[in-house]
Amino acid sequence: MKRVVAKYLSRLVLVAVLAGGGVACGAKEAPQVKVSDREVDRSARGTSYAPVIKKVTPSVVTIQSTRTVRAQQNWHPFFDDEMLRRFFPDMQPQQGRPRERKQVLQGLGSGVIVSEDGYILTNNHVVEGADEDGVRVALADGKTKYDAKVVGKDSRTDVAVLKIEAKNLPAITIANSDQLEVGDVVLAIGNPFNVGQSVTMGIVSGVGRGTGILGEGGYEDFIQTDAAINPGNSGGALVDAEGRLIGINQSIVSRTGGNNGIGFAIPINLARSVMDRLTTDGKFTRGFLGVGPQAVDEHLAKDFNLSDTSGALVGEVLPDSPAASAGLKVGDVITEVNGKKIEDPRHLRLLVSQIPPKTKVNVKAIRDGKEKNFTVLLGVLPGDQAGSPREEDSVSETKVEQLEGVGVSDLDTRTRQQLGIPPHINGALVTEVDPDSKAAEAGLREGDVIVEINRQSVSSADEAVELSEKAKGDRVLLLVYSNQNGRGLTRYLSVEATNKK
Repeated sequence: MKRVVAKYLSRLVLVAVLAGGGVACGAKEAPQVKVSDREVDRSARGTSYAPVIKKVTPSVVTIQSTRTVRAQQNWHPFFDDEMLRRFFPDMQPQQGRPRERKQVLQGLGSGVIVSEDGYILTNNHVVEGADEDGVRVALADGKTKYDAKVVGKDSRTDVAVLKIEAKNLPAITIANSDQLEVGDVVLAIGNPFNVGQSVTMGIVSGVGRGTGILGEGGYEDFIQTDAAINPGNSGGALVDAEGRLIGINQSIVSRTGGNNGIGFAIPINLARSVMDRLTTDGKFTRGFLGVGPQAVDEHLAKDFNLSDTSGALVGEVLPDSPAASAGLKVGDVITEVNGKKIEDPRHLRLLVSQIPPKTKVNVKAIRDGKEKNFTVLLGVLPGDQAGSPREEDSVSETKVEQLEGVGVSDLDTRTRQQLGIPPHINGALVTEVDPDSKAAEAGLREGDVIVEINRQSVSSADEAVELSEKAKGDRVLLLVYSNQNGRGLTRYLSVEATNKK
């Protein structure tokens, strides 16, 4: 084994394309919703929002869900007393084993009527796990109630669609959430803590937020607001100053469970795209590009001759993927999709996920400082591809003093199988990383594979040593493959040279 010097690695942000899905029932047409695409009149001033509230509140409903679980009722020695067992016959032990009993759990949330024939948007977590006949909807008057059918749900956006059998319902008007600006007045409507329908006011504090609330596989593009959102508000309406729906209330940031002035809502454009596909296709599928994108920092921007840090740097192109078929390559920087500017990898992932599979999209990318255009036929986003579990491998080591901090060796068949490294990945296997080295500080780990050094392919440990020794300038650009947490990804690392040449 030989030792390669890795010097001052920049922090890396990885964004992987993950799977999503949901199951829906049968409708063939999307709900007929009322849409107003005009921007809100920001010059308007008023002393009361009562007229807006009166118009909007009939569209907001309360959702009650029930979920039946089985729980074990443990036997306590206290009931060995014969007299007590006469008064508590239900507590008799059954052959010395805990007694199983059913327990009904109640859930409470809010929802928004979006069509006159009974389609309702809410959060997935409001109805998740509910019994088949366990969802009921109460209209704003608190008296009119309906049994609701779960048409479909998507945990990765936390959106669910319900349907009640009713006509001429007070459907809300939907705005274009892409037109929101920080500082716009918003109103949050729902049933917090089951106290009854309530309204709070605030402003848009931020847009395009990714919080990690929905987990690694989530698709987040939250509206942040300081309008009070509390338990029970989930699934309710976030409306603009004219009473048009701009978001579905989702969650809060709080250490106590109460409002701290930081709430999040799902933009209605995202929620509506999920709803339309659940109701028309009978299922929810996302577009699939087939790249592993990463963020561009100032060092990578310099290495790739970019004018700024916007866009998504392609660290991996999956074999036989739509991106590969269209000609996209590792090292391309995707800047636009269908004319929409790409700010970062999360933005790319969100945009592609909202485009139906088998749709042709125009992708603009920068390659070697020049713009190129590609036409990509999107595929269907596959399930998570879990790699083989990582195992420790005993590889003989050869110390090379001028390659300080990192040990490498050649890849062989046994190592590939043990570490889950696919056949199309070639390079030098990292077998040791000094915990005090700059490589370890930057995040390089044992089991990674160095695929490129300064845009030149690495096929062996000897080649990695040779290319690292020849590296000139202030920084060295590495392309590294990692199989961490069961997922294989490649990404670029910009390395500050220790011995600058």
